[in-house]
Amino acid sequence: MPNTSRFKLARYDPLILFFSIMGAFAIVFIFLPIVIMYITLDTNAFSKTLGNKEVWDGIFLSVSTAAVATVIAIIFGVPLAYVIARKEFPGKSVIQGIIDLPIVVPHTVAGIALLTVFGRHGIIGAPLYEFNVRFVDAVPGIIVAMLFVSAPLLINSAREGFEAVNPKLENVALSLGASRRRMFFTISLPLCLRPIITGAVMSWARAISEFGAIIILVWFPKIATVVIYEAFLHEGIYSSKSIAVLLLTVCLVIFISLRMIIKHTNVKKTHRYHTPGNNRDNL
Repeated sequence: MPNTSRFKLARYDPLILFFSIMGAFAIVFIFLPIVIMYITLDTNAFSKTLGNKEVWDGIFLSVSTAAVATVIAIIFGVPLAYVIARKEFPGKSVIQGIIDLPIVVPHTVAGIALLTVFGRHGIIGAPLYEFNVRFVDAVPGIIVAMLFVSAPLLINSAREGFEAVNPKLENVALSLGASRRRMFFTISLPLCLRPIITGAVMSWARAISEFGAIIILVWFPKIATVVIYEAFLHEGIYSSKSIAVLLLTVCLVIFISLRMIIKHTNVKKTHRYHTPGNNRDNL
């Protein structure tokens, strides 16, 4: 039988209680503006928003381009994260600093930088423009802007995941005759799957919320954040709030669904790789 007195002592630990109170303030600070926005919503304006095709087009464009940017980040970011996690090389700190740079630079600065490179006269934009591939006021520009600001979240999450994988497991696989490619896909990647998925979700969320870089590089076609900004400028707070609530609701449904998928990911399949006896069977 558990010691009930010790359980009560742990339950009402002063430090835990203090941390809980401090955490409650953080939750209220984040949650209160969202709740107030829903409570003060103008139902008439929201009804008009639900029937506005431009709003739904903007939301669909935001969700879809953010998904494409996330997929690209996974394809190129996961291999980079593995190299950084496993290898020591000159300039590694510089590389990590470059990866983190889009997180700290102002969004307008990111937009100007991207316009310099992907604009009609940019280093990449100019030659591609000859093949009718445009980034300015085009969907590829939206994807580029989203990818620039969101990729670091995925790369850092995947890197931390790979760093948590015991290198001895990989060495055992190699010693049993597995190629490095097979070792990566049967040992390293499955054990790092949840951090990668978590990073992908955060990367998608960051991409869909981007505004500053996109309005400099791409104004049309309009994503949801641009539609909200235009509604605020021309029609005021009530109209823009309705669009914001609709976008927030859509994002919450998707975000919560993805979180539930992560939570219920069957990690038992990856746990078996921790058992040395199973390594030979999986190679």
